Amino acid sequence: MSLVPFDIDTSPPGPELLEIARRELRETPEMQKAAILELRKLVHNATDLHYRDDDDFLMIFLRPCHFYPESALKMMRRIADFKKNHYPLMHNLYPQDEKISFIDHGIVNVLTNKDHKGRRVLIINCGKAWDPKQVNAEKMFRLLFLVHLVAQLEPSTQINGVVIIMDFDGLSLKQVRALSPSFSKLLLTFIQEAVPLRMKEVHIIKQPYIFNMVWTLFKPFIGEKLKNRLEFHGHDMKKLHKYINPDHLPKNYGGNLPALSYGSRDWYPCIEKYFDHISKWNTYGYANTP
Repeated sequence: MSLVPFDIDTSPPGPELLEIARRELRETPEMQKAAILELRKLVHNATDLHYRDDDDFLMIFLRPCHFYPESALKMMRRIADFKKNHYPLMHNLYPQDEKISFIDHGIVNVLTNKDHKGRRVLIINCGKAWDPKQVNAEKMFRLLFLVHLVAQLEPSTQINGVVIIMDFDGLSLKQVRALSPSFSKLLLTFIQEAVPLRMKEVHIIKQPYIFNMVWTLFKPFIGEKLKNRLEFHGHDMKKLHKYINPDHLPKNYGGNLPALSYGSRDWYPCIEKYFDHISKWNTYGYANTP
């Protein structure tokens, strides 16, 4: 008997989620309707941009912007800028382009369960699990980019946001060399300016002393907002548990769930399933790019 394939939950939010959205995002039926109408008008008037304008699509931008249409349009512009500035890396990126990186390498993983606050937990293995000769830094970024495109489609993730765990266990010079200043800037610009998701926390764990070299590269590109959401734990998993309840973490991170027995190989069919959204996303941004 085959296991149920990994997937996101695209069902509409229930009363509990809607209450969180009301409390944290100002979301009410009236606010939602007014903000969608206003953002649709702004998108139509921004003739240099090309985006869809249906309700569900506009909600991807309105929720992380707390239903301020002007802020949502600014985010759409930042995403268009990012795509334009990194055209060779981003142009016509499809799941099959990185299928081998997903299937054969366990760099990016998403917990099948959400945490105690209903947030998706993304794990990035930046230490010994990552062989930069097989998957270079640009390919790693493309994996993250594809995962974030699918996460956008989950209403509960739009509302509750995401948590990132960066696992540096066994970090050595070969990974440090791959984490170049240009890659550091690319990754941090993306996270801070071009992700239409609520980035709630970033946890750096199991980092050895050599991590200081990586931090020196990252630090200049980290803004105040991200700095306030960044936590360093080393091997102290009890410190991590102050932010993520151990009942929602696998044994690998001192949690009470079984050790991870799945990875990006298992998540890949989910990425492939949303090919249509990814394909359309390739066309969004500035109307005439490049």
